[in-house]
Amino acid sequence: MPEAALAALEGKLDASGRRFAIVVSRFNSFITERLLLSACDGLLRTGARKEDIDVVRVPGAFEIPTASRSLASTGKYHAIICIGCLLRGDTAHYDVIVNEVTRGIGQSAQETGVPHAFGVLTCDTLEQAIDRAGLKMGNKGFEAALAAVEMASLKAAIEPQASTGKKNQAGDGSRVPRKKPPQRRSR
Repeated sequence: MPEAALAALEGKLDASGRRFAIVVSRFNSFITERLLLSACDGLLRTGARKEDIDVVRVPGAFEIPTASRSLASTGKYHAIICIGCLLRGDTAHYDVIVNEVTRGIGQSAQETGVPHAFGVLTCDTLEQAIDRAGLKMGNKGFEAALAAVEMASLKAAIEPQASTGKKNQAGDGSRVPRKKPPQRRSR
């Protein structure tokens, strides 16, 4: 693979010194408990301590965004991991719930600035969910934990640059102050 022309800022898979919350739906617990165990495993393998992981259980996937938003707003967590399992039925209910859960998790992340990892399975069949919870296709709970760790690290790496300006194009390490937005004239 060719080398990138520009250096990239990336997060590291190091959860040391960071706190995480996992919001897990009790609905379809046969699947969500497998996802939860693997998410915890992913956090511990990347350096998180058990006492830095809080698990919050909610009735169903629809409640995940509300709990995630509440947790993110406390300022205690570096990332939130959202775990649930939605299985398609014979009605439009599935599509409505999938859309609202996805929108709510994304909105919470954007408005709070706390990374949220999406570990909500959206499957047509129970067999697909079982496969994504550890049999044939890895475990999406583990993958969500790794995404949370990496995004928490990336956010920490970006914040010092954001507060001091950005590197100039000469690449000499000096900083260019942020431009102020143009002022609007009143009529």
